[in-house]
Order: sequence, then C-alpha cells, then structure tokens
Amino acid sequence: MDDRAKAAKALDARFGPTTVPWADHGVVDPALAARGVVRKFKPEPVAPNLLRTLCAAALCAPSKSDVQARDIIVVEDQALQAKIKALLTAGPLAQAWAADMPSLLVFCGNNRRQRLWHEWHGIPFANDHLDAFFNAAVEAGIVLSAFVIAAERAGLGTCPISAIRNHSTAISELLGLPQHVFPVAGLGVGWPAETPRVSFRLPLEVTVHTDRYSEVGLRENIAAYDARRQASQPFRNQKYVEDFGASPAYSWSQDKARQYGKPERANFGAFIRRKGFNLE
Repeated sequence: MDDRAKAAKALDARFGPTTVPWADHGVVDPALAARGVVRKFKPEPVAPNLLRTLCAAALCAPSKSDVQARDIIVVEDQALQAKIKALLTAGPLAQAWAADMPSLLVFCGNNRRQRLWHEWHGIPFANDHLDAFFNAAVEAGIVLSAFVIAAERAGLGTCPISAIRNHSTAISELLGLPQHVFPVAGLGVGWPAETPRVSFRLPLEVTVHTDRYSEVGLRENIAAYDARRQASQPFRNQKYVEDFGASPAYSWSQDKARQYGKPERANFGAFIRRKGFNLE
C-alpha cells in the first residue's frame, strides 16, 4: 500500500464513512493521519539536542504579527520534574501515566516581552485588554501542535497535559514565570512503548463549514458519532457516576457533558488577572 492509500485508510478510520473522496495527490502524511496520543514510554531518555532541535522546528510556526508571544520550558532538572509530576499525579484528576514520562515540556504564553519593548522605546501599551492574553495563549497552542507533529515525525510519542492549568500558581512558581507569562499546557515526550490508537473524530459535516456556520443535522450526526464510538472505542469507565448515575447507553457526548458538569479550573481567570492581565 502506497502512502496515499495509507493516508486515505487512516482518514476513513478516524472520520468515518464519507461520500466525498479524499484528495489523491499525497497531500496528507499517512503518519499524521494515523497519529495518536502516547501515554506509555520506554525508559530511554530523549537527547537534549533532539528536544532543542524540535523546539526550533516548533517555533517556526506562524506568529501573530511576528510578535512571537510564546515560550517553551524544557524541564531537565530531575528534582524539579519530580515536583511537577507529584502535582500531576495527585488528587481526583490525577494523570497517573505522567509519573513515567521521560521528558516534560511546558508551553507558555508570553506577553511580557511585548510590554518590555514599550518600556524600552517609550511607547504606551495601548492594548491592555483580553486580546493580549488571547494572542499569547493561541500562539502557545500553535507551537505545541507544531512540536507534536515534529516530534512524531522523529519517532517520538507525545501527550499534551492540560492538567498543568489545574496547578497554575504552583507551576508558575516552580518555573519562575514572571508577570504576563503563564502556562498553557504541558507535554509528555518519550520513545513510545505502544502503538497509539487512532482516536475517532467528529465527522467533517459537523466541524467543517462552507461559507456560513451551520448546525443542520447536528444532533443526528452526533448521535451517529456516539454510536460509532460506542461500537469500536467504548469508554472503560463512566464519569461521576455518584452524581449523574450509571447510564446503560453511555456515549461520547454524555461523557463530555459529565466532564464539564463538574467545576474545573474555576480559579484560572483569577490566576491570569494576578499575572497582570486585563481581561476586559
């Protein structure tokens, strides 16, 4: 099977049956089409120069107005890494797999440098509002995605860690983040000890729109997606059974509703304001 056929097969597996054929001119890397999260790693470390090179590749990603409002912190110190792992692997939202990740990176939004340039050049910072935070957060997310793609092309496995934000204040203190610099997400990196599963994605009819946003057929499409997930990738456990009960037809959409039916990171906005951002 050539690369084009492999890519088409992986896209079929991920998005489900489609009446529109995939482009056949090799536009999609089959490894990207079949990629998945890795949470089990071999014990071998990742060479620092490889991580540094991957950081450079990731930082080639687009930047809003060339401001470059994003940073990557590679946590090499084992004692520091152990403290962060202890936070991630404790409590009701524990990420137990994180205890064994060989490398940890934290992707940060950085609006500090922009403000310093205003001080250096004597020009008022006239955009002290929500957009300053938003731009930095989005840039950090773009760079994280670029790092994931570059790392997986090098044969590494990765897993993003949004739970970093469950401990924003502690992570900020451990990493010495100054005002206007904040953690967006962590990333576990290592040599994979398992083949990642190709997680299903919502059909393109739900998430790709032409000309105008549309919810035509949304409920039916979600129901079909729920059924497809339940048939091939059922959830091992139901979330918050003590609050919402056990469901005989537990689905992806119900799982996501339950996840966000409980408070999580309700103090993140207060943390960002303490970091000096005006979110108006």
